[in-house]
Amino acid sequence: MKKSFLLGSVILAGLALTSCQDGGNAIPSSVKLANTVDSVSYGLGLNIGSDMARNIKTLPGGKVNKDALIVGLVQALNEDSANYKLDIAKVQDMLQDYFQKAAEEDRMAAQLKNEEYLSANKKKDGVVVTESGLQYKVINEGTGAKPKSDDVVKVHYTGRLTDGTVFDSSVERGTPAEFPVNQVIPGWTEALQLMSVGSKYELTIPAKLGYGERPAGPIPANSILLFEVELLDIVKK
Repeated sequence: MKKSFLLGSVILAGLALTSCQDGGNAIPSSVKLANTVDSVSYGLGLNIGSDMARNIKTLPGGKVNKDALIVGLVQALNEDSANYKLDIAKVQDMLQDYFQKAAEEDRMAAQLKNEEYLSANKKKDGVVVTESGLQYKVINEGTGAKPKSDDVVKVHYTGRLTDGTVFDSSVERGTPAEFPVNQVIPGWTEALQLMSVGSKYELTIPAKLGYGERPAGPIPANSILLFEVELLDIVKK
């Protein structure tokens, strides 16, 4: 599902609920959970609100007037169409147009930021840039064999975003990872075949060699990925 429709899908889920206030638009400041229906209703609200808050952060632009959002949601829940400030028949087209434009603006801003980062990084001592755009620095050069694309390798690694956020680490888990060389992101597939067993490299992987324009868990779209990788062994050829 595209990010531009995430918020819409959450709101549609909310529209399936019935309002606890018959016809009223006011939002109570507190509520008593006197029975199971009250608790379930409140729990549904928490789920929808949590999903909405989380999805808003991933939307292109990432900006929402929460007061306007709440008023629109409450009016829709109460079927208060007489007070709608927009033509409901045109809302979906408006949202789609906005999110498409915002996504393109986000993409262009991320591309410019990434180009600046990669340009500065490649000037650092010891950094090598391959034809694909992969950047790496040798911390320690091993003396073992180099894996091929169809080999399975054992590695220790730590992955970070450019702001220093660690998004994955076999080192922190205390257990090396094993996987086929040709079943990981392109930047890894290329880098592993440059390394000899016993090597440790620092990798700077451009977005196009990582997850590109799609987010992956804690990794935002269009992210440069920084890895420290130690090739421990080739476990299967």
